[in-house]
Amino acid sequence: MGVTDPAGPVMDRDEVDRALARLGQEHEAIETSLLALQDHAGRRLLEGAELTGVTKERWQGAEDRITRLWTYFDAYAAALRSAHDIRGRRRWSSREDLAELTELLRGEGVTVAGEKTLSESFSLAALVDRMNELYATSLDLVVAADAVWSALPARIDLLAAELRRTRELAHSVGVRPGEHPAGDDLERITRILTKLREDVVSDPLAFWLPTEGSSAPGGGRPDTTVYDREARALEDVRREIDAVLTVRQDAEQRLIRLRDVLSRADRTLAEARTARGEVLAKIAATEVPVVSGPPTVLQEQLAAAAEYRRQAQWHRLSPLLESLEEKAEDELLRARESLTAVTAPLAVRAELRGRLDAYRAKVARHGLAEDPFLIERYDAARRMLWSAPCDLRVAEQAVLRYQRLAADLLGGPGAPQDREGDQS
Repeated sequence: MGVTDPAGPVMDRDEVDRALARLGQEHEAIETSLLALQDHAGRRLLEGAELTGVTKERWQGAEDRITRLWTYFDAYAAALRSAHDIRGRRRWSSREDLAELTELLRGEGVTVAGEKTLSESFSLAALVDRMNELYATSLDLVVAADAVWSALPARIDLLAAELRRTRELAHSVGVRPGEHPAGDDLERITRILTKLREDVVSDPLAFWLPTEGSSAPGGGRPDTTVYDREARALEDVRREIDAVLTVRQDAEQRLIRLRDVLSRADRTLAEARTARGEVLAKIAATEVPVVSGPPTVLQEQLAAAAEYRRQAQWHRLSPLLESLEEKAEDELLRARESLTAVTAPLAVRAELRGRLDAYRAKVARHGLAEDPFLIERYDAARRMLWSAPCDLRVAEQAVLRYQRLAADLLGGPGAPQDREGDQS
């Protein structure tokens, strides 16, 4: 839609002809735009829809503007026809004709019945500006509504179809409202999507985000915040259902592994209890930690898991298996740590025995095996290490005395290997 030239002095015949030619093209462009608006799919949908909210309010104003547009266009077309009639009176227009044409083409001689007043007067240029304004605001609303209707309902329908498939799958594995959080989530998503679709259809402009600073009609995008949030929620539920399905497929193997891990933990604790008795009998003057028995709660939960599997309650089995697997590994680690702590004195005694024999072999290689002082200290340390109960602190001192004497005889205090041995 164009803009006419501003008003000026009396126009000559060439100026009039040029203005009429330009106005004729302008008239055609305006008519084409108005007909396109009239036939716009968004406008037809707005006319036939049961609108609510902001869209209903704004469309009522837009309908009035579109009606006003056609009224202005009819006045514009009538003024243009009058100008052509005056110009067509004679081949060479008189000065009176030119003055009348100048007033019609540049003056405020176009009268339109007003909305609240009796009439409004416009120049053709002002009338075109007014039509441009009304057209832009009307088209902006129509394009925005059409964009929302074109984008959101179809996407909501696709998501709703996926939601129905997910609900059927969830039901097949026992994920139901009131029994599993994912079932409650599916019910909530269903309610929200149903309401969202109703709102989008009846009030599309409530879901339109205009672009800041854009002057183009329809500058903006549909607001998909609620849709995107529920799509993410449905994806989370799908992952939960997949986890339940995975449980159904490998539940037996996981239960077998759990029984094996708990059995190993029990055997390790039993070994630790046996070792503790041995340590108490063989090692003196040492603290030996108490070994607790296996937790019965894990066996009870394992039995519950097996029952869930038997009854195909996969939604209950899934979180229980995950919890049990973590607890079973912790229990096996605790049992191993308990065995290590209990047998630590025996390990210390074994290390001292090994060190004593290693030094004896060393002095033998150097021809000192028959040294009476070495034999005396070796026999003293050996009696302590091979007697029960063994006092580790006293035995360690005896081994150190043997090491020091061996180091002195082998090379004196400067011998690096012997010095290293003294500090063992």
